[in-house]
Amino acid sequence: MPATPAPAGYSRLQIVLHWLVFALIAQQYIFRDAMSAAWGRVTEGLEVGFDPLVLAHVAGGALVMIFAIWRLTLRARRGVPPTIEAGRVQGLLAKLTHVGLYALMILMPFSGAVAWFGGAEAAAQGHNVLKILLLALVALHVVGALYHQFILRDGTLARMRRAQG
Repeated sequence: MPATPAPAGYSRLQIVLHWLVFALIAQQYIFRDAMSAAWGRVTEGLEVGFDPLVLAHVAGGALVMIFAIWRLTLRARRGVPPTIEAGRVQGLLAKLTHVGLYALMILMPFSGAVAWFGGAEAAAQGHNVLKILLLALVALHVVGALYHQFILRDGTLARMRRAQG
């Protein structure tokens, strides 16, 4: 069976999910103090009362994982446009960054859920390590997008703003 040609651009759904995930991840970092305080109470054996910010963190993490899996499903079914590479090293770095981002968007909510609902301290420690890695990869992704937009001027960023094909 011949390979399906890559689409010219991302679909509207792929773009919406990309920006929703970005907003949810930002929200996770902005409101992390409430979750940290609640986890501190859990580890001290104290009662954790209802806090809408804790609920937002838990729900936001679940949505990040669901949307990441949905995005991977869309990639497999619809495909993605060919990468715009400025060189082999950049292409490899972009691929590794994307693989890392998807892995962390699934592993972080999983480790957080195991910590929160299972009371597993090791999962909480892993979650904290993963959050640093995720922040670093998001920063690298943003820097790469800005580099393509303002230095290379190759239209990479425009593909995540307007749906095509």
